[in-house]
Amino acid sequence: MKTIKKILFGLSMAAGSSALTYQPAVAQSDEIQQLLLNVEKLAQFKSILSDMKKGYTILSNGYNSVKNIAQGNFSLHEAFLDGLWLVSPEVRKYGRIADIINEQAALIAEYKSAYRRFNSGGNFSASELDYLSKVYGQLLKESGANMDQLALVITANKLRMSDDERLKAIDRIYADTDDKLVFLRSFNRQTSVLDYQRQREKMDLTGMKQYYNLK
Repeated sequence: MKTIKKILFGLSMAAGSSALTYQPAVAQSDEIQQLLLNVEKLAQFKSILSDMKKGYTILSNGYNSVKNIAQGNFSLHEAFLDGLWLVSPEVRKYGRIADIINEQAALIAEYKSAYRRFNSGGNFSASELDYLSKVYGQLLKESGANMDQLALVITANKLRMSDDERLKAIDRIYADTDDKLVFLRSFNRQTSVLDYQRQREKMDLTGMKQYYNLK
C-alpha cells in the first residue's frame, strides 16, 4: 500500500508540475502571437502612411502644377484682354470712319436745309410741320447714337474688342448711317414734290384770280 501511495503521490506531483509548466508556455505563446499581430498591424499602418504621403505629394505637385499653369494662362489672358482695350493704328485709319463722319455731317446739313425750306414756304400746316420736325428729330437722335457708338469703338480703354471686332462694328455703324441718309434724302424728295405741287396750286389759283380780276 505504501508503494502504491508513493506511486500515486509521485504521479500527482508530476501532473501538478506538468500543469504548472504548461500554463506559462501557453501564456508565452499567446503573447508571441499578439506581438506578431501588433508587428503586422504596425507594418500595415506604415504602409498606409507611406501611401498617404505619396498621395499627398502627388496632390501637392499636381495642385502646384495646375496653379502655375492657371497663373500662366491668366497672365496671358490678362495681357490679351489688356490688348483689347487698345485701338490699333489700322483701326483708326479705317476709311469707313471718315465715311461715317461725312455722311453724318451731310445728314445734319440736309435735314436743316430742307426743314427751313418747308417751314418758310407756307405750303404746310402747323401739324404737318410738327410731323416733319418729329421725323427729323428721331433721325437725328438715332444717327447721334451711331456717332456715340463710333466714338466708343475707336477710343482706347472704352471697349474690350479685337481689331476685327472693331472693324465689323465700324462697318455696321456705317451701314446704319448710310441707310439713314438714304431715307432722309428719299423723305426730303417726296416732301419737296408735295411742296412743289402745293406751290403750283397756289400759283395757278393766283393766276386764275388775276385773270378773272382783269376781266
